Amino acid sequence: MQDRKGARRRSEVPADVLEGLHRGELQTVNLVELLAMDQHKLAIAVLPAVGLAAQLSSIELMMAASEPLTSVQAMRAIGGVLAQKFTFPAGPRSAYTRLRNHKSDVVRCWAATALQFTECLTLAEKLAEVRVFAADPHFGVREMAWMAVRDAIAADLEHALELLEPWTLDPDPNIRRFASEVSRPRGVWCKHIEPLKSDPSPALPLLEPLKSDNSKYVRDSVANWLNDASKTRADWVKSVVGRWQKESPTSETSYIARRALRSTKA
Repeated sequence: MQDRKGARRRSEVPADVLEGLHRGELQTVNLVELLAMDQHKLAIAVLPAVGLAAQLSSIELMMAASEPLTSVQAMRAIGGVLAQKFTFPAGPRSAYTRLRNHKSDVVRCWAATALQFTECLTLAEKLAEVRVFAADPHFGVREMAWMAVRDAIAADLEHALELLEPWTLDPDPNIRRFASEVSRPRGVWCKHIEPLKSDPSPALPLLEPLKSDNSKYVRDSVANWLNDASKTRADWVKSVVGRWQKESPTSETSYIARRALRSTKA
């Protein structure tokens, strides 16, 4: 069942798969399965085992709101409730650590999202905690990882860009991609980072090491970063891309260049 092909419609998700997802025994294999889930049922199955049964009533109230929550909104709502009970540094048997290491990708998303609401951590500490989620083998957890710290990065941009520089040299492409994705000027499903829209140059130290990355996952993020910037600073993007193509005449750099300039006029 772990190697199943995901359904194309919510109505087509098999009952036994949905039950496994709600028990926290299976990971989602596509967005359709996530959309089919009732995260409240998953919380009922998982939270008592880590000593967080008392939080179920708050979660139930949010899930019963007149306006149904989207899957991402539900993750954030549950993460916000759980964050109130997490303490750092977290021990190996703490609720946070057990949820962070859980078999269910959705449960790991809750733990990642909780970092957004954890005020006791500095920016450096938040990045240290989010790193395990940024490297997660599941695509959904990796997306929630950058969303969880996006606001903190925008609030202390200069320091954040400095802290992220070593990430661009990491052997793990998921970590390298995180450094680019979390700092995108516009991004997806998130607030824009206004200073980088008007002047993208402070982020150049993050992008330079990735200009000919051997991972398509990373290259796509870098190209999307530059495409974001081109909406307000096409001149800057064209200059950077032109220089890169001279300095790094590789197929990887050419790929980034084509996608980076896709929104600009010839």
